[in-house]
Amino acid sequence: MTTKEILRQVVINQRNELNIQKETVRRELLDKILDFFEDERIIILTGIRRCGKSTLLKQLMQNTSGWCYLNFEDERLIDFNAKEFETLNEVLIEAYGQSKIYFFDEIQNVEKFETFVRRLQDEGKKIILTGSNASLLSKEFGTRLTGRYKVFEVYPFSFSEFLLFKNIAVNKDDFYLSEKKINLQNLFGEYLTSGGFPEYLKNQDEDYLKTVYENILYKDIIVRYSIKKEKILKGLVNMLATNASCKFTYNSLKKTLGLGNAITVKEYISYLGNSYLFFEVLKFSHSLRQQLNSPRKIYLVDQAFNKISGLTFTPNKGRNLENLIFIELKRQNKEIYYYSNKNECDFLVKEGNTITKAIQVSYMLDETNREREINGLIDAMNTLKLKGGLIITFEQTEEIEIEDKKIRVIPAYRWIIEGAD
Repeated sequence: MTTKEILRQVVINQRNELNIQKETVRRELLDKILDFFEDERIIILTGIRRCGKSTLLKQLMQNTSGWCYLNFEDERLIDFNAKEFETLNEVLIEAYGQSKIYFFDEIQNVEKFETFVRRLQDEGKKIILTGSNASLLSKEFGTRLTGRYKVFEVYPFSFSEFLLFKNIAVNKDDFYLSEKKINLQNLFGEYLTSGGFPEYLKNQDEDYLKTVYENILYKDIIVRYSIKKEKILKGLVNMLATNASCKFTYNSLKKTLGLGNAITVKEYISYLGNSYLFFEVLKFSHSLRQQLNSPRKIYLVDQAFNKISGLTFTPNKGRNLENLIFIELKRQNKEIYYYSNKNECDFLVKEGNTITKAIQVSYMLDETNREREINGLIDAMNTLKLKGGLIITFEQTEEIEIEDKKIRVIPAYRWIIEGAD
């Protein structure tokens, strides 16, 4: 049980400690979320730990009024339960006055929070929730609030946000000016290595990244799902990190980890997905059975994790670039598959029921890979009846025409700055 006095102490302490700074990097999602404020649905911000969800909340506070706030990830609230929400609401009104907007950080730590949230919504309040685990969108939550919420996935900084962090302004002429272009390439090279975790970019402390990783592993996975085979989980994470941007099967991982069946592997990967640490990509097929039975590809949420000692991440620049492009597509809320037939293509983007884009990623096109990369893209374009395709590189630019097909070769930094289209 959490007494009213403890609740009062927590609410007032958190209110007084709120540091709403105007100089923080304006997140790209901010305007999209603000546009959604007139909608009655609950807003849910979800994403990996330390990617900037709380800062985004503060930016929303900065652009709105009449709100109250509580972060449930506070050790003083460890015994808080759903029966105490009414008392909490009384304390929030004491501290903030009557509020029309409720900001709740990490509310999924409280079982059956959905009932309270729905009551607030029925009273006409605007609700914004954050969580670092996809279990925030539990089956129970979805059942109680069917169609009454909108999810925004938050990721570490994009390259465009990284440039804002560095106070670098870019316009389209910079792509054609040698000095500016070289500077952009150097900055992108730094981003490809450093990643986009805001706090890490400020202090460059690799121990900080290790702490983030360990919190994800222990708080979001081992504790949440009562994992008993910690060594197996850590071995799996290391294998997936080593093979980021590569194909895998549950059975192949099962054999390597020395497990009796693939169920544990499948469950653990789903937990890693719920924590937003890794993402699976399916092979594109019109047959659902073939899609589910084919090898999958695995991607990591941010390239910064390759700096953690004890984890064996690939030093392969091509795979790192492919991983980065995948996350940029996820950031754009795209439905993504890979293509594999006679040849292979890294990404297919699906909108509705139609594949609209075919994208190949190659750090550098040269005589050793040019034919393979182009043939893979052309194969996908022919199969899916696409007139245009894209090859994303580190720095190369080119226009390729093969019969009636047009392929644009573009540097990754430019593709991202232009809107990843």
